[in-house]
Amino acid sequence: MESSPLEPMPLEPMSGELPTEGISPGEALSGELPLGGNPVGRVPVREVLSRESCPACASPVSAQDRFCEECGRNLRVQRTPLGGPEAVAAPGCGCGGEVDADGYCGRCGRARPSVRDRVEFVLPGLAGVSDRGRRRQRNEDSMAFGRARGRGVAAVVCDGVASSERAEQASQLAVDVALDVLLTAVQSGGDLEAATADAVLVADGAVGRLARPGAEEVAPSCTFVSAAVTDEVATVGWVGDSRAYLVGETGAARLTKDDTWAAQLVAEGVLTEEEALTDRRAHVLSRWLGADSGLDAPQAVTFRVETPGLLVLCSDGLWNYLPEPEDLLAVLPRGVAPVEVARELVEVALKSGGHDNITVVVLQLRGGHGA
Repeated sequence: MESSPLEPMPLEPMSGELPTEGISPGEALSGELPLGGNPVGRVPVREVLSRESCPACASPVSAQDRFCEECGRNLRVQRTPLGGPEAVAAPGCGCGGEVDADGYCGRCGRARPSVRDRVEFVLPGLAGVSDRGRRRQRNEDSMAFGRARGRGVAAVVCDGVASSERAEQASQLAVDVALDVLLTAVQSGGDLEAATADAVLVADGAVGRLARPGAEEVAPSCTFVSAAVTDEVATVGWVGDSRAYLVGETGAARLTKDDTWAAQLVAEGVLTEEEALTDRRAHVLSRWLGADSGLDAPQAVTFRVETPGLLVLCSDGLWNYLPEPEDLLAVLPRGVAPVEVARELVEVALKSGGHDNITVVVLQLRGGHGA
């Protein structure tokens, strides 16, 4: 995220049925999710792949167990690791040497690449890829997602505002605390719109507490987009300009409306869509998460899950190159697993210039059977 936030503009929450014109998702988008292997360059996520041991304490468990007898971990809920890629990164350098406090290997002398530069997380039915891009020094995007067995899934993507302090810490904290709220609602059968509002406010408060006294102008901040999906409905919520798209076999729809200066002026008829995309202030935020957000509620939309398809959450590092739903549909690979879809979309952004961090999370919708 390039630009600084402006003073917040009051926007009314949105709720209602999703327009389905032109959307006819089909089986060509379905595919089994591969669970094996962690090739070089991807962060291993042992806890989401384990079937025979508890992801928390490694004690033996079976597929029928609901809780780990040793540590009490709820085995019906799988999620990406709390704390993001740093939580599961292997210690030391690839050569076997130890890395010092400055990030250099004591054996080979090389600087250790950040584990956030390229991250891939995979769960059955959903997956995410986050990449630093070609121009940024660090990856300030974060993603977190999980599934409650037999209940549904939830996912969150946040994009740290580059002009703020500790932007990557802000985005990681936001996705972690928001996902906890959403997964609890999914597992318990709670109201997804209410849970989305709660998740945003909890994340906003957590990020706000990162601010240093007297440094409000650079307080850590980030955008937010989330999805919570059960057998019957899906709710998408957002703050800022991270987006969600619903993609079917023959059509696609954008579910979110950017909270930006440009989008506000387009809505007021001052700018056209084309003028807004090329304006240097196009990404200046009107709403965000952080100490000075003044946030009271996210925008949200809820729709029934009636046909198969894909739900795509992304940061602006992707949609800068694929702004319209038709653009996304044109490059989307068919008949592959969610992780392959996410990889391909990230690759499109990298080949197009990769000027920003790029994060894509893909949820597979089964149509009448949730995600």
